[in-house]
Amino acid sequence: MVHVLSSRVLLRPTDPERSRAFYGGALGLAVYREFGTGPERGTVYFLGGGFLEVSGRSETPPAPGLRLWLQVADAAGAHRELTARGVEVLREPRREPWGLVEMWISDPDGVRIVLVEVPEDHPLRYRPGI
Repeated sequence: MVHVLSSRVLLRPTDPERSRAFYGGALGLAVYREFGTGPERGTVYFLGGGFLEVSGRSETPPAPGLRLWLQVADAAGAHRELTARGVEVLREPRREPWGLVEMWISDPDGVRIVLVEVPEDHPLRYRPGI
């Protein structure tokens, strides 16, 4: 088995400055570190238990199947906060048949981002016998 010590998602945006404004400004992700210089410099954001690196530049947006799953404590609160910051919400928070509360947004390159709240009564939070 591979012993993973850390992890990060690497994004090569079509417009690095626009993506940094989205992830750092609109979403408000905290910066872990920055490296390099100029418009294609790298910025690594804290992303819960991992990291999101926005660096370099791509001629085309990321693969259309790429999705980011971000767990938040309060999806309705995230909705209010992001709407106030001008983030377009693709789908407002709603409880799914599987019990999670999900809200969908996308980054400037169209990468879909689901913000997920795990309700107190959801099986992900409760394990009988423990």
